[in-house]
Amino acid sequence: EEQKRLLENRPDQPQNPKVLRIAIIGAPNAGKSTLSNQLLGRKVFPVSKKVHTTRCKAQGVITHKDTQLIILDTPGLTNPLKAKRHNLEDAMLTDPWDSMKHADLVLVLVDVSDHWTRNSLSKEVLKCLSQFSHIPSVLVLNKVDILKKKFLLLEIATDLTEGIVNGKKLEVKSAVKQDSSSSAKLPLRTSRASPPESKVPGSPFGQEKNQAQEGSGLDKSSNVGGAGTGEAQGPKHHGPEDLKDVKGWPHFQEIFMLAALHGEEVDTLKRYLLMQAKPGPWEFHSDVLTNQSPQEICDNIIREKVLEYLPLEVPYGVNQVTEIWEEGECGELFIMQSLLVPRESHKRMLIGRGGKVISRIAQEAGQDLMNAFLCDVHLKLKVEVKG
Repeated sequence: EEQKRLLENRPDQPQNPKVLRIAIIGAPNAGKSTLSNQLLGRKVFPVSKKVHTTRCKAQGVITHKDTQLIILDTPGLTNPLKAKRHNLEDAMLTDPWDSMKHADLVLVLVDVSDHWTRNSLSKEVLKCLSQFSHIPSVLVLNKVDILKKKFLLLEIATDLTEGIVNGKKLEVKSAVKQDSSSSAKLPLRTSRASPPESKVPGSPFGQEKNQAQEGSGLDKSSNVGGAGTGEAQGPKHHGPEDLKDVKGWPHFQEIFMLAALHGEEVDTLKRYLLMQAKPGPWEFHSDVLTNQSPQEICDNIIREKVLEYLPLEVPYGVNQVTEIWEEGECGELFIMQSLLVPRESHKRMLIGRGGKVISRIAQEAGQDLMNAFLCDVHLKLKVEVKG
């Protein structure tokens, strides 16, 4: 009820409000929800090693002083064939595109630990960037902590940007093969780069005018999309045929390298995002953390655990029905949910030998719900075969 009231009430506007709507896009399982949770400072989006954990677009809200960041956590960009295989709703195909229409800035997240996909942007991502080429975009290389050979980041960054960032050509210094664990020490710079002391950690491509920009990696005087030629021409719209042999996007305004799971360099990105906000009214009350209802957060967290503990594509067929949702006298929450599975064999899998699997799911989901709602949660789960 409190959440409903906050969402329905008019926001508490500061004197000079600023706002930035950020769409986070990328291939399934790139770490979009993990990054969103780290930026928010609390877990409100489901996270799993399996693809398509996020099933709908949801918004996270960061309010800092006079600035509000609205994070549009979207499903991974996929195609109709994969959507059918994973029993995904039609919204999974349209939601990322809808989010782009409302965004002021796009974060493209790439998992650098996946050696099959890390050297090229997916066709869905390129299509999205091309269709909304008027929206500024930033490349975020995620899971850099898993990458043992850090010098590969130079190659990945060059491939994904076609060697151009913020309209300037990337240049690689001679000492390439260093295995520093810090993403801030990469030997990369752009032509006409600022002195090294003004660089932002985690953003080795930064073109700060001075350190007071606190994490903003944009040189406001540079020619965005000029492909390093000195001409201030913006990105062109490409058709599907034009994208056939394209691997990267030469119109990113900045690159960040981080490890979202451990929060490494996330603050640097957050400072940058706050710097990009433009004057405009807040959309949410300053106490709002997400536009999701508590029931939606609960469903997502339980489904996350089901995805984690069931093999292959079995969990994608589980339906959730909340039977009981009651608040106790001391503010504690009592929740009972039925998990409906299509066949008896799936029921046995979900319950586990001696009820171990379902008990573990209930325990871990209950703990996450306590952290999300900041109150005691008593969660009970039962498994039934769909009638």
